[in-house]
Amino acid sequence: MANKQFDVIVIGGGPGGYIAAIRAAQLGFNVACVDEWKNAKGGPALGGTCTNIGCIPSKALLQSSEHFEHAGKHFADHGIKVEGLGLDIDKMLGRKDAVVKQNNDGITYLFKKNKITFFHGRAAFAKASGAGYELKVTGAAEESIEGKHIIVATGSNPRALPGADFDEENILSNDGALRIPSVPKKLALIGSGVIGLEMGSVWRRLGSEVTVLEALPTFLGAVDEQIAKEAHKAFVKQGLKIELGVKVGEVKSGKKGVTVAWTNAKGEAQTLEVDKLIVSIGRVPNTIGLNPEAVGLKLDERGAIVVDDECRTSLPNVWAIGDVVRGPMLAHKAEEEGVAVAERIAGQHGHVNFNTIPWVIYTSPEIAWVGQTEQQLKAEGRAYKAGTFPFLANGRARALGDTTGMVKFLADAASDEILGVHIVGPMASELISEAVVAMEFKASAEDIARICHAHPSLSEATKEAALAVDKRTLNF
Repeated sequence: MANKQFDVIVIGGGPGGYIAAIRAAQLGFNVACVDEWKNAKGGPALGGTCTNIGCIPSKALLQSSEHFEHAGKHFADHGIKVEGLGLDIDKMLGRKDAVVKQNNDGITYLFKKNKITFFHGRAAFAKASGAGYELKVTGAAEESIEGKHIIVATGSNPRALPGADFDEENILSNDGALRIPSVPKKLALIGSGVIGLEMGSVWRRLGSEVTVLEALPTFLGAVDEQIAKEAHKAFVKQGLKIELGVKVGEVKSGKKGVTVAWTNAKGEAQTLEVDKLIVSIGRVPNTIGLNPEAVGLKLDERGAIVVDDECRTSLPNVWAIGDVVRGPMLAHKAEEEGVAVAERIAGQHGHVNFNTIPWVIYTSPEIAWVGQTEQQLKAEGRAYKAGTFPFLANGRARALGDTTGMVKFLADAASDEILGVHIVGPMASELISEAVVAMEFKASAEDIARICHAHPSLSEATKEAALAVDKRTLNF
């Protein structure tokens, strides 16, 4: 029996993979997607790490925990009395799971709508064939399929701490951190990256005593330094204990919890005993079971698939996108690459501009940025102007009761072109989109300063920060 033939086969059903499959189908290709993720009942759970144990469930828990904290600490400021406040962690986790399922089901619907053939299992390269490449799919049933073009979108896995493998009971990755069955009295985080800070925020709001152990001497080193300092001040005020410049030693997991030996920035030996430990020290490209050697697919020293600027691999008609290749490990970066690759296969000119990919940390306050930081501009010797505006002077932020943070613009000293926008404060994740659009169209700070923004709105802080570049703010 001949193998099933497809124009495009996508390996992986995460944000990069499922979007690539949909765009390829829209362009008229016969498309298949292979993904092995399973739900609690063993059925398909499309959406990859992002939907199942990443972006989506973490935002659901962040929202729930923020409601809880507002009810306990901030509603009284609005004249709202809350008596007998309680926490049903099972209900909260159940809501999170329901949100995940809605997203899973939504992708399944989109596959049917776009006539994409779905295979539930793990795909591995078998050999090059006359039609392109033969893949072996291992799942409920084994079968072989062939595709003219292959798009690898297999994502990434959490990086484990040497000597402290994930057991998802006491030593947790992002997966285990999203399903702790009860609020731990004491919680430690190794790594102060995006995942660590978001999960630390969730459990701190719900009552945990949270300590963050960060090896780097600076907090959020990839963030603009002024913004990072503002965020650090806010997190410490909230109750997060943040230790910088630490060296983590032996980690012991037992029935009573986890013991972490560590040395602080002064070189003093410390011991931390906690109920749970979340390890958030980055992620590694996932090529487990892909069998790249069967066709000579080239990987780099990190285990990532080697690609050029257009996501072409070392093999003809084999492409790779998202976390499994170079560049930021962001779901929306993977989506943009997925669309671009599908369009390139169709002979179009798909494009991804890494300099206008926004970054967001969904803590409270939120942190979002696009473009270059002030320290990057200084390092390259670029002449620039800076303007900031605090949410403290924004009417809508006052009405919300959340005036933490600021908006910061960086613009070229001569041309006034926007080089970077950095925000820490309420709804930064939404506000950053205006900056992305502006930078994509090579706008100047003055362009934003002269655009009418609704009053009262948080976006007025964006306008005022643009005005501040020319030292002419109106409300501060």
